Amino acid sequence: MFDTDLLIGGQGAAAQDKASFERRNPGSGEVVTRAAAAQLADVDRAVKAAHDAFPAWSAMAPGARRALLLKAADTMEKYRAEFVARGVAEAGGSPMWYQFNVTLASNMLREAASMTTQIGGEVIPSDVPGSMAMGLRQACGVVLGMAPWNAPIILGTRAIAMPLACGNTVILKASELCPALHRLIGTVFEEAGFAPGVVNVITNAPQDAPQIVERLIAAPAVRRVNFTGSTNVGRIIAQHCARHLKPVLLELGGKNPLLILDDADLDEAVEAAAFSAFFNQGQICMSADRILVDNKVAPAFLEKLAAKTATLKAAQSDAPLSGMIDPSATSRVAAMLQDARDRGAKVTQSSAEVVGNIMQPAIVDGVTPEMKVYQEESFGPIVSILRFDTDEEAIALANDSEYGLSSAVFSRDIGRAMAVARRIESGICHINGPTVHDEAQMPFGGVKGSGYGRFGGKAAIAEFTELRWITIQTTSRHYPI
Repeated sequence: MFDTDLLIGGQGAAAQDKASFERRNPGSGEVVTRAAAAQLADVDRAVKAAHDAFPAWSAMAPGARRALLLKAADTMEKYRAEFVARGVAEAGGSPMWYQFNVTLASNMLREAASMTTQIGGEVIPSDVPGSMAMGLRQACGVVLGMAPWNAPIILGTRAIAMPLACGNTVILKASELCPALHRLIGTVFEEAGFAPGVVNVITNAPQDAPQIVERLIAAPAVRRVNFTGSTNVGRIIAQHCARHLKPVLLELGGKNPLLILDDADLDEAVEAAAFSAFFNQGQICMSADRILVDNKVAPAFLEKLAAKTATLKAAQSDAPLSGMIDPSATSRVAAMLQDARDRGAKVTQSSAEVVGNIMQPAIVDGVTPEMKVYQEESFGPIVSILRFDTDEEAIALANDSEYGLSSAVFSRDIGRAMAVARRIESGICHINGPTVHDEAQMPFGGVKGSGYGRFGGKAAIAEFTELRWITIQTTSRHYPI
């Protein structure tokens, strides 16, 4: 059992009236976390703490901020085993997945540390005699980060790492499905020596989420918002931010296509496709929901993919494929599969039985536009097969989606693959690689229904700073009146 509190102004604190909520293990159903359920007064305290800490943090020398971020990276790795234990208990999934989360999240902190001296600007030529004009980037104020449960350590850390590097203070609103894990991120920054109020963590009961989020966004001290999650919730977040004129970075859902051209290395394509579709039970925003394969190689590719998939068994264990986030998720995905079967698709799956939060990976062939699996994001261990005859048809199929996050193209002809990649409507495209790929320094984000803005490295500096025009008049200036 994890008993967790709020982190406000450098202090662990119970929620107002000691309000709390429980999170159950998605496999066993046992209560694994009792977490503080923040109320509106707690939100206000967190905002004030972050606002009060901002002047000193933003004025800190970049080298000092760098040292603290590097210390946080080391501290996060120190808590590796605890992160894994909390992830498995609260969100299901395999220990291997959370091990990877800790590694990448630590690298995100190190990359953010390297960016503290890159918050620069430029001198801009002016037509005014004696005027020196500059575009300078500087910290905004308080940044609100909202992270989901599916890659909880990576995305919880990503929500706050670059904002901190840019000189902002932060509030992390934890996922209701992994409150103890997200609260541990706050502990990392506490132990690393960050000043009180620089990093704050709010946990809330699921039923309180709408009012908590609205209060956080509406707070005048909150100057930037970032959200990673579903497209439906992202639209709500964007509406609140628009109402209060708050810039927001949104990284949302995906219906990511993996294209296999007729000259592809099929063995490499199969390995990448299985990883892209089924790793972490397909519960990754970059997961390949759709495999588009040229008719000329489709039979050979599908035979190889089916053989590979048959080796991937989901179980409530340390297996690479473990449990989904909760039984309702497996039921939802199973209903998508049944809809496809009812409409004539062929489903290849070792077992159609759903046991709690466990379901086996599935390949859906013969997919047509009226099926749910054609347009809806599955966020589960299933992948649809679509066939094409020409590169033009492949591009049209890839773009026939409201989403545009990640994609991949397999071909031995790099020029041909590049020509296809450039026309796919996605923020990310990998040639001869999986759709699931993340590195701390890369510009990460989507287009269309997958959101806007970019996390990662230098690209994130623009998201979490104000660009100001400042001039210095060095000579007397002529005025017309």
